[in-house]
Formats: sequence, C-alpha cells, structure tokens
Amino acid sequence: MKFHLIGVNHRTAPVEVRERLAIPDARLPEAVKRLAEHPDVAEGLILSTCNRVELLTQTKNGTADLRGFLRDYFQLNPSDYESHLYEYRESDAVRHLFRVTSSLDSMVVGEPQILGQVKEAYATARAVGAVHSQLDLLLTRAFAVAKRVRTETAVGSSAVSVASVAVELAKKIFGSLQGKHVYLVGAGKMSELAARHLLAHGAESIFVANRTYDRAQQLAARFDGKAILFEQLYETCDRADIVITSTGAPHAIFRREHGELFLARRKNRPMFFIDIAVPRDVDPGMNRLDGIFVYDIDDLQQAVSSHVADRKKEAEHAETIIAGEVERFQARVQTLDVVPTIVSLQDHLETIRQAEIDRVRGRLGRLSPEQELAVETLTRGIVSKIMHTPISTLKTAVREPEATTVIDLVRRLFNLQEKNLRVSDSAREKDQKKTAKSAAGDSGAER
Repeated sequence: MKFHLIGVNHRTAPVEVRERLAIPDARLPEAVKRLAEHPDVAEGLILSTCNRVELLTQTKNGTADLRGFLRDYFQLNPSDYESHLYEYRESDAVRHLFRVTSSLDSMVVGEPQILGQVKEAYATARAVGAVHSQLDLLLTRAFAVAKRVRTETAVGSSAVSVASVAVELAKKIFGSLQGKHVYLVGAGKMSELAARHLLAHGAESIFVANRTYDRAQQLAARFDGKAILFEQLYETCDRADIVITSTGAPHAIFRREHGELFLARRKNRPMFFIDIAVPRDVDPGMNRLDGIFVYDIDDLQQAVSSHVADRKKEAEHAETIIAGEVERFQARVQTLDVVPTIVSLQDHLETIRQAEIDRVRGRLGRLSPEQELAVETLTRGIVSKIMHTPISTLKTAVREPEATTVIDLVRRLFNLQEKNLRVSDSAREKDQKKTAKSAAGDSGAER
C-alpha cells in the first residue's frame, strides 16, 4: 500500500487554525485537481469540513511532499499550522479513514453527517479524475466499514449532536426557550437540524437569510417561518434571540459594531450566537459585549465531551471491527500487488516452453498425437514445478513486511520485463474494479 494522509482536525488544531486551511465547496474541485497533479501523487482526495481538513493520496513511490503542497496551495507560513498536523502512511492511513467514516474520530462520536461529507469529497475527486484505482477501492471499502459499524454497534444510537448541545446551551442562557425567536444565517444542513431542535423545545418562530433567496424561502417554508433577503440581514437580525450562522463566507460577517447595534435595538436583551461556520462567521470580539453570548464549533466540542463516555463501550466494539477490516483490506491490496508478478512469471515461462518446443520440433520429426501429448505433458510439468516455489513464496509473502522485497527479487531472478508487467496490470485493474463495485454495493443503502 502506498497511501499517505496528512491533515488537521478539531483535536489537533483550534478553529482559528482550521479556518485558515478550510477549502470552500466551490474551490474544492480545483484544489483536488492540483493535488492529483503533484509530481509524487497518483490519486488524491481532499476532505474539508468544519472539524477537519485532510489530504488523502495514493503515491507513486510510497511518499509525497504533502506538507509542501499545503504550503504552496495556502501560501501560509508553515509555522502557523505545522505543529497541528498529523500524518499517516499505509495501514495507519487506512485505519484513520475507516475511523473517520465510521464517526469514531468525530467531535460527536456516532454522528452521521461525516459519512455523507466523505462521500461528497469522494464524488468530487472522481468527477475531476483524481480517484480511479486504489483510492477507489479504499473509499468504497471505507463506506462498507462505516455501514458495518453502524449496523453491528450502537455507537450511533442516541448520538449527542451539535444541534442538541445548542439547545442545552440556549436553555442555560435563557432558562426557557418558550417564545424565543431563531434566525438562521445560511441554509446548511446542520443549521436546519439545530433549528428543528430549538423549535421542538419551545422556540416560537424562524427567520432565514441566505445569499440565495430561493433557498431561504424553501427552508423557511419547512418551519412555517419567514425568509429574509440577505441584504437586509443587519436590519432584521436584532429580532432574534438565537442566531445560528453557517455561511461559508471567507471572513466574519458579524463584528463587534453589529453586536452593539443589535443590543441597542433590543434594549440590552441578550442574544445567543451559535457559530458553526469554518471560517467563523462571528468575530470573537462580539463575545466581550455584555448581553452577547457566542459559541463557536470548538466551544460546542467542549460541551459534548461529557457525553462521550456514554458510548465508550460501543466505540471500543467499533474499534475492534475496524482493526479487523484494516487487516482484511491490507491483505487484499497486497494480494493485488502480487498478481501482476505471478501472471507475468507464468507468461514468461510459458513463452520459453513454447519457444523450446518449436526449436527442437524439426529434429523430432513428425509426432503422433500421443507423442505430442507426451511432450506437452512433460514440458508443462517441468514448468509447473519451476513455478511452484516462487509463486508459493509470493503468495505467502503478501502478508509479510518484506513483500515488496520478495516481489522485486522474483522479477529480477526471472528477468520479468516491465512491458510484461504492464500487460498483466490490466488483470489487476479489472480485479480492482470488480472489488470496488462489490464494496459500493455493500454501502449502497447509505448513499
């Protein structure tokens, strides 16, 4: 395996670092394409969410300068983020991906949104041609593993969500949510979930502002709420007691001066901002105003940490499943790696056998059918005995650390040419596609 992954997440980097590395949806195809064009990268995928930014690659020679890619793409000083990076290779990268898709690495363990986010990243990478072979096999297997974890464990049952935590925090601030007004800025899925929870706990009405007004109208209609033109945001936001914002804007859209204006209009009645955007929508300076309470995605993480222990046992069961799946996938990939060499060895020795028969046929004279059969049986038997040891060694070696060394040694001993290996690679490609299709079928219920 030549998988290489690098990234930051909510555990290793604060939101002020993650927001500098975040890639908006509109720029993601171009970023993935640039990653795939990196000299050492054969395939690539980028996952960018509010809680993580990760580059996953299949490299050409076992490693790639992904830190250099981050530096060149974001044009940031590495000292701003280097200490927050984690990096995994080969089976460790596989294990990390399986844990991410299974929601074991999430801020809220068991939340279902991350699987959809990984699938969207996968679809984007496929669309630009950045995923096509081994990463295809890896991602489709990861989706099947996530389905297995959700089916065989209770890690996702009664999962605490950002939305439910938002309700808890709002209750602490207001005492009761009865009669409170909610303003959604941006029409994302997480904002919608939070709004549903708030309404279910007594909030009275919903306002929705979105840069695309049609989207604001659609979302407002679901809650029997009111859509607001985005240009009227600052004129109308003071109507809300609770503001949930997630716009994808590159800079804060709510600053201290806006908070001062809102408080003046509200006669200092408190306002609660839930900022689930990365980059953040609310300037941290607003939190210093008396009567303004701002919680960003990292604050929510601290609030949910107390609930993690409730699902610890189920998470341990899920980790056991993933450990077994990593071993299975590793064995599968290593088997695929050795197939071209075995096929090439068989072709090479068969070519020699046929050439030797043709060379001596003139001296043997006309052979009867029985004699032809005897020559075929004799020469095939000799070739089979010659192939037995190297093929057995190759099949055994795929599960050992020295697999690559053994494969290279067999290729050198029998002088297997690259052109022959390229021909036999087509067999591996067909096998990979078949496996990927099967794995995609396993995870189809979640798509």
